[in-house]
Amino acid sequence: MTVAAQAASARPRPLRALVSALVVFLVLVLATAALKGFRDLERARERERTLAAEVAAAEARIEEARRRIDRLREDPVTLDRVARESLGLVAPDDVVIVLPPSPGPGAP
Repeated sequence: MTVAAQAASARPRPLRALVSALVVFLVLVLATAALKGFRDLERARERERTLAAEVAAAEARIEEARRRIDRLREDPVTLDRVARESLGLVAPDDVVIVLPPSPGPGAP
């Protein structure tokens, strides 16, 4: 090798260093973006699971309400029980006993 060739190989190559630094920078930017995208995807999947559970619970409540409506429409015993409990109704042949209010804690 000649002296000129040795001097040329010993000189720093700023373009090669700049390109290498740019490639490393781009790889870091892409890795950061991929990590953020992965986190966003995991959050979206968790939200989807939560919403699916809420939908299933709502559907179960709707089905229970439908069964109760059917029982109230078709079963007179259930309708009578609900009327007595919720509305305080009594049948014509029932005996109603009204008790006086209980005295407060300070009364003798």
